[in-house]
Amino acid sequence: MTEQPAPEVDAAQGANITALVGEAMTKSGIIWVEVPGDRAWPVWHAWVAPTAYVVNGPGEQHLPWLPEEVVLVLRSQDTGGRLLRVRARTRVLADTEPQWETATTALSAGRLNAPPGALDRWRYECAVTALTPYGNPVEGPGSYTDGSGAATPPASRATTSRWRPWHLFGRPKRRRGTR
Repeated sequence: MTEQPAPEVDAAQGANITALVGEAMTKSGIIWVEVPGDRAWPVWHAWVAPTAYVVNGPGEQHLPWLPEEVVLVLRSQDTGGRLLRVRARTRVLADTEPQWETATTALSAGRLNAPPGALDRWRYECAVTALTPYGNPVEGPGSYTDGSGAATPPASRATTSRWRPWHLFGRPKRRRGTR
């Protein structure tokens, strides 16, 4: 059995992490996109090595404008916690590119309960973005920062002002918190 040489890696590009990122991307349905100066946004994606594709716009997930470079946070399937943080280049795909067809095919296969005409809506109203990881991981197993990475939830109208919401005739006795 002969040993295969390790793939050559350009020093300017960083280490070859495609296999590690690919494993993490295929095992998780969502990734977190950290936008500089903003918060981390959870997004569902489709992974077609070596690129993750996301779609955002009306009727889809909401994302802010993405700069040329973002940080992706990949989560562990086992614990749901942070597994890897890696830099990625972003590029909005035009519907005339061959890569757009690849992206929308993968995205439509992973899109649950897609309404009829989703591809046409993506073409005219939404943005299909390619996120291509590169370089050494920002954080990974054995090199996590001491902080938890937790952030306060963004402001929303979908919050309650009290611990327990009011119930007509009170809460059922089995659910009153009296154990």
